[in-house]
Amino acid sequence: MKHIYFLGAGAWGTAMAMHASKNKKGLPVTLWSRSAELAKSIRATGFNQQYLQDIQLPAELLISSDWSQLFEACTEEDLLFIATPVSGLKETVGHLLKLQQIPKNWVWLCKGLEPKTSLMPHQVIARELSLASANDRGIKTAVLSGPSFASEVAKGMPCALTVASDSNELINLVQEALHHGNMRIYGSNDIVGVELGGAIKNVLAIATGIGDGLGLGLNARAALLTRGLAEMMRLMTAMGGKSETAMGLTGVGDLILTATGDLSRNRRVGLQLATGKKLPEILKDLGHVAEGVLCAQAVSDLAKSKGIEMPITHMVCEVLFKELDAAAAVKLLMGRDAKSEA
Repeated sequence: MKHIYFLGAGAWGTAMAMHASKNKKGLPVTLWSRSAELAKSIRATGFNQQYLQDIQLPAELLISSDWSQLFEACTEEDLLFIATPVSGLKETVGHLLKLQQIPKNWVWLCKGLEPKTSLMPHQVIARELSLASANDRGIKTAVLSGPSFASEVAKGMPCALTVASDSNELINLVQEALHHGNMRIYGSNDIVGVELGGAIKNVLAIATGIGDGLGLGLNARAALLTRGLAEMMRLMTAMGGKSETAMGLTGVGDLILTATGDLSRNRRVGLQLATGKKLPEILKDLGHVAEGVLCAQAVSDLAKSKGIEMPITHMVCEVLFKELDAAAAVKLLMGRDAKSEA
């Protein structure tokens, strides 16, 4: 590994590129932005004012918006992080596979499922590799996830994440690139569990925001998080993931952060829904992607296809997309028949 690349100069991509640029070996790190205007602004000011206001980027971090020249000097052993939303994963992979020379070590940072298909990110990438007849290009893949707010990572505050892959070599590369300073990187081979944890916790964060916005109290929040975690574990194991992943950083860890942290965009969506505000207005004011909104229906559809009960997730979809009143949704959840907790 001689170079590290990040595709996507949003808050998360920028924050992780900032951290990677402080690696012990002094490896060059390039952050690519699809917006030439944003890249120019970052180079001129040293700040990504659009996504991470008032946090200065390291001087050694390279900034690019030139796709045609981005990988001119790359080697196959270099490390590539894809920091686009899940909705942009298909397009990004398509562009990559059109290039003759690209790194062969891919790690995605997005959390969610592909809208309409309910595919996990690794399934989206496998599909695109197959469609492009690129399965023989020797590309290794991994997902990096865990409880993390971009602004805190950008400020160098402590953080622990999990990288999951079928390739121990790639796990080691990611740890080499990112396990330093105030960031710990744990390894896993449970790609399914890590991806589903990252998707479902965003939906549950919307639900928690709704409950807190309605003033339902701390007892209700604890119940919702616990039963939400049970939903996560049911779907995760049904899809082949490991139950212990739900109890780790990318499951309960990320759920607690996203559902209760004031920096959480998904939580903010729920808080606003509780006031009766309409979703289009909420998203317009938010100014950033809220992955829970984008993947809620996909998670619900996947659960239904597997015969998995996820009442909290389904009710979030009713509020988001069928304009069910938030208070009415809570009443419906509380009115469900008594059951065993097991």
